[in-house]
Amino acid sequence: MNIILDLLLLLIIIVYSYLESLVKVFIPQRRKSVAGEIVLITGAGHGIGRQTAYEFAKRKSRLVLWDINKHGVEETAAECRKLGAITHVFVVDCSNREEIYDSVNQITKAFLPAMMQRNHGHIVTVASVCGHGVIPYIIPYCSSKFAAVGFHRALTSEFEALGKTGIKTSCLCPVFVNTGFTKNPSTRLCPVLETNEVARSLIDGILTNKKMIFVPSYLSIFLTLEKFLPERALAAINHIQDIQFEAVVGHKTKMK
Repeated sequence: MNIILDLLLLLIIIVYSYLESLVKVFIPQRRKSVAGEIVLITGAGHGIGRQTAYEFAKRKSRLVLWDINKHGVEETAAECRKLGAITHVFVVDCSNREEIYDSVNQITKAFLPAMMQRNHGHIVTVASVCGHGVIPYIIPYCSSKFAAVGFHRALTSEFEALGKTGIKTSCLCPVFVNTGFTKNPSTRLCPVLETNEVARSLIDGILTNKKMIFVPSYLSIFLTLEKFLPERALAAINHIQDIQFEAVVGHKTKMK
């Protein structure tokens, strides 16, 4: 009997969720304020990290900027201060645990425990569309992004299990971004993005508590279709996309 009630409740939740999503298409979502909130941004010395810092600075957040590049992160900080944001800078190698802990001790005792105690905060994982689908010749990159997406989903699930609904999570998944990671990227179906437009989409997703932020947003449609289409159709779509870039494979440069 309990299983029948649980299944009925599941059905109600599914119908309600679809109706809620439909309503959100036509009614703009309320955006939360991040004024005065402490925002830690890693990789803030360039690219998406820098542009994200600018967007938070415009909204008067209190910024903590990390990057391994001292010159780059200080340039970002200077611009953020011009925009009126209180900004702190730390030169941190995020692959070095000791440097991370040293910087954390200078800001707050710890991030996640403090969030858990207050049941308040927002954690953003930067991944890629390559965390949902693969592209040849960049196997290590795709693998790391699948791991990032998995981390986001596991963390989200754990917060829900612990009842920490005040801690929000988002995962950023853009297509090719013009950051210099790949040379001369191009594709027929998706644009090559600039860092400022990715940062704007990220901020919009954070302010509306969106869990998965695809840039451009229609990527979610392609990824949904991928689950239902046969392999031959997927191969045809990949051919139509005609993704091209210069990537270093071993010690050689290869063009797909």
